[in-house]
Amino acid sequence: MLYPIGIQDFESIRRDNYVYVDKTELVYNLSHGSGKYFFLGRPRRFGKSLLVSTMEAYFCGRKELFDGLAIAELEKEWNQYPVLRFDLTGQSYSDAAALDDTLNAQLISLEKKYHVEEQAVSAASRFRLLIEAAYNKTGRPVVILIDEYDKPIVDNLGNDTLTEAFRAQLQGFYSVMKAKDAYIKFGFLTGVTKIGKLSVFSGLNNLKDISMDARYTDICGISEEDLKKYFDESVKELADANDLSVEACYAQLADMYDGYHFCENTAGMYNPFSLLNTFDSLRFKEYWFETGTPTFLVKVMQETDYDVTSLSDQEIDATSLMDVDTVYHNPVPLLYQAGYLTIKGYEPELGLYHLGFPNREVKHGFLNFLSRYYTPSRTDSGMMLVSKMLREIRSGNAEGFMQRLEALFAKTSYQIQGDSEKDFQYAMYIILELMGEYVEVEKATSNGRIDILLQTKEYIYIIEIKTNDTVEAALQQIEDKAYARRFAGDKRRLFKIGVRFSTENRCIEDWKVVE
Repeated sequence: MLYPIGIQDFESIRRDNYVYVDKTELVYNLSHGSGKYFFLGRPRRFGKSLLVSTMEAYFCGRKELFDGLAIAELEKEWNQYPVLRFDLTGQSYSDAAALDDTLNAQLISLEKKYHVEEQAVSAASRFRLLIEAAYNKTGRPVVILIDEYDKPIVDNLGNDTLTEAFRAQLQGFYSVMKAKDAYIKFGFLTGVTKIGKLSVFSGLNNLKDISMDARYTDICGISEEDLKKYFDESVKELADANDLSVEACYAQLADMYDGYHFCENTAGMYNPFSLLNTFDSLRFKEYWFETGTPTFLVKVMQETDYDVTSLSDQEIDATSLMDVDTVYHNPVPLLYQAGYLTIKGYEPELGLYHLGFPNREVKHGFLNFLSRYYTPSRTDSGMMLVSKMLREIRSGNAEGFMQRLEALFAKTSYQIQGDSEKDFQYAMYIILELMGEYVEVEKATSNGRIDILLQTKEYIYIIEIKTNDTVEAALQQIEDKAYARRFAGDKRRLFKIGVRFSTENRCIEDWKVVE
């Protein structure tokens, strides 16, 4: 089987016999339903560009490319419309001229195609003339497809000057669609975020956002049904290569790459990029996360005093979930829209969404990246550090674990500023979560709170951290609050660990393990 890794052109996939997960019924439904202009937000590498390419072929009337697909039975007319497609990917947008260069190159190509003779200076004016020319030349209304409409802004969310410059350019460009509405049949824009208050869409107020529309949750990505329909043989090959049963292989794929929910009470979606790379290489790896790093998001998390330990169980109201304009005050909406968090549950009576990591790939990748900012190690990667600690935790070597932890925070390169105790707990949370074991931070009990609770198959660790106090006081709190009582009938070996953390020296000054 040929996997279209990195291939986003629908014609190439169909002509060269790459596997294609059929989404054409949804394309047909969208183009024949109510509404005229649509926006779809999805994380990067989720198939948005292929969807746009599929739409382009459909509206161009390329019937031969759709043989055997769902839309071939639905569409009876196959009318050909002039399609104006703009792609804002493939550019870093590090300066104000970058957007002009990108639009100019694509406008030149389309102007030649539709014989635009009248000259204009601005991209918006050229776009207006192009729509008119395409309509007049073909006698049919125009289809406009814009892929990754928000990339110039998302690339510069930490740069107010460039963000405002790109916002003004894009607002003027996109507003042409409203002015030329009579010439347009259909408009479709994709991106990672829907930036509202930045006024990019202020001139296009009839845009319908289908990002959280239950009817279109699987218009991008791969569902469980898709996986079994198109990739059953691939799963069997992957299972053989990794000495797994087919059932265990499906379970591991779900654990690694499934779990994206774009609407409440809908089936989870697999990340197609990671899934296809896994089948091609026959190896389970963190493919999606390796293609990009959330540097800006981590910076915002630090600046907004975001509680890192809430990543696995985040709450947000429905109104805020799609609002990235408050990212400087709350990074959660962008964490969701960028794919680092996803919907885990919804309370309709309160209008609250519960968010968490979609799968193990994202959780491990994000926490590993985050470890660079919250742990002092600069020699070992987060996972290398975790691997070393994991040996000690799993073997019941509590002393060895604490010695490594003490050495870690003794490094002079530890530069975190602010609340030292909180930063230490964040670092501990990240390290222990990366271990893949059961960890809780500040676990509420009937008599108080456990700072850290760690459980493996054979061992239980209760860790109490005291800031600028004694180890004895930490251990005494474990006894006074009877933190170990819940494990009274448990046969696992239990360690009680008292830790003294110094805010002045920003290190573990003392610790003690008792059983």
